[in-house]
Amino acid sequence: MNDLAPLLTPEGRALLDAVRGTAPADELAVATRLRREHPADLVSAALGQARLRQRAEAKFGAEDAGRMFFTPNGVEQSTRASVASYRAERFRALGVRSVADLCCGIGGDAIALARAGVRVLAVDRDPATVAVARANADVLGLADLIEVREADVTEVDTAGHDAVFVDPARRGGRGRIFDPEAYSPPLSWAIGTALKAPHAALKVAPGIPHEAVPADAEAEWISDGGDVKEAVLWFGAGAGAVRATLLPGPRTLLGRGLPNPRVRSVGRYLYEPDGAVIRAHLVAEVAEDLDGGLVDETIAYITADELRPTPYASAYEITDRLPFNVKKLKALLREREVGILTVKKRGSAVEPEELRRKALPKQHGRNAATVFLTRVAGAPTMLLGHPV
Repeated sequence: MNDLAPLLTPEGRALLDAVRGTAPADELAVATRLRREHPADLVSAALGQARLRQRAEAKFGAEDAGRMFFTPNGVEQSTRASVASYRAERFRALGVRSVADLCCGIGGDAIALARAGVRVLAVDRDPATVAVARANADVLGLADLIEVREADVTEVDTAGHDAVFVDPARRGGRGRIFDPEAYSPPLSWAIGTALKAPHAALKVAPGIPHEAVPADAEAEWISDGGDVKEAVLWFGAGAGAVRATLLPGPRTLLGRGLPNPRVRSVGRYLYEPDGAVIRAHLVAEVAEDLDGGLVDETIAYITADELRPTPYASAYEITDRLPFNVKKLKALLREREVGILTVKKRGSAVEPEELRRKALPKQHGRNAATVFLTRVAGAPTMLLGHPV
């Protein structure tokens, strides 16, 4: 990034402190004032970096984001700090003391690894990204543990490292890339590199087809706060295993190779599995633990007669079941004095906002409810209930 070097000077750092927390509506006034004493390009660079830092707080936390440097792509594509820290701990628990971090980006994973006491070779081919990664290692006091190198990752010798971590680029000029062989570098190259190392982890899109997972890899799907963030292919241990990991925690559900759950009638409780559980195809494991079944063979909603606590699914008590009918739902909501309606759907083409607009009574009710738009035994159905 051409405007990074000036920001690393004493004048640049002072400007970054001066524009910290600037609201978008105030940028013009702040820029006008600061340009009286500083170069216009430097002021613009500082304000741009301040915007990126504000966006990065959700991933890195206010303290780190307020000191780090970012690129627009770096903020968008970097690993969330909680996920990177979890992965670094997994590496550390495997006895890994050095990692070749290939396609390191702005250094999010390298930072987490270094903080776990792991020495890192961080490699990226983009000069601007490398400059940012190097600046981040320095500003966070981790430069002694992180060597940042500008190079083509396919030409880097990873011998001598305990592990390899590869985070291929999964975005192109037209947006997200869904074909693993269209990653940069391709997944096949990453797998070949992983197989040469004692341990390895490859970060892939959560939507990777299960048939694309190599037989000698463990596949892990990770969610954070209920949102699925990524999938990881681990090499060196646990070949063939499948797991869903939920953060914070971590809480990990291991696959047991169970057949598809049975379909049964809707019971008193409905469970909505975490997205990582669904992506990992481990709904059957949760259903068995809950002594439940599916409402429909194609729908990942579990129903049961008893309430059992589980970290792997959100529980709702079902009060009403009715065929899909907006008028009947509206009448029921009016009767229950519902003013706040949460709409969830799985296996339905109806848009939640449209249903909410049509079904909520005009008078403001004092109660809240959740409606599930789904299929029960193949029939479009509405299930009304509330979280427990």
